[in-house]
Amino acid sequence: MQHVMKQKVTILIVSVLSALMLSGCGEEKAAPSGGIEPKVYTDSLFAVMKADRTNYTKMIIGRLGPAGADSIKPHEYWEDLENGAPLPAQMFRYGAEAVSEMTSDFTYSLQSLWPINAQNAPKTELEKEGLQFIVDNPGQNFYGEETLGDTTYYTAVYPDVAVAAPCVACHNNHKDSPKTDFEMGDVMGGVVIRVPM
Repeated sequence: MQHVMKQKVTILIVSVLSALMLSGCGEEKAAPSGGIEPKVYTDSLFAVMKADRTNYTKMIIGRLGPAGADSIKPHEYWEDLENGAPLPAQMFRYGAEAVSEMTSDFTYSLQSLWPINAQNAPKTELEKEGLQFIVDNPGQNFYGEETLGDTTYYTAVYPDVAVAAPCVACHNNHKDSPKTDFEMGDVMGGVVIRVPM
């Protein structure tokens, strides 16, 4: 009973946060003197992203992993399998790609100092600095500003922590992984959220 109540509360919180964020998706732009602070904005976005990714990892992938069901198989090359399912990092990337098609108000990505996929390596000096900061300062986020082209961005980097054993095992055993000694609770990378100022 308590488990069901926790699930309902979690779903309610995620729904309310999502509704609040989507309520500002109209054509009107906030006045420059008002609006939400970039840190509050990025922290709120990250809260929803983290909840979705953690729930997918624990409630879906964790149940379907090696000891799980035979009908659906989470796998890096899921599209090549008849009953494949995307891994949590892939679901996260698909979400980021879909958001980029809907809005230019923010971007986000999952990056790492030890990426399995080279496209997930940091590309700017601020991204590198932020990723190193969250590794060196567990539990803390990194915030900064950077100019790319003619636009100044507020950039936030949040720790991506190993929350499920299948994630740790996959990274430690993957042939392309530059780091093979991750443990539960380790920072494996970071979520980079960028908002134009």
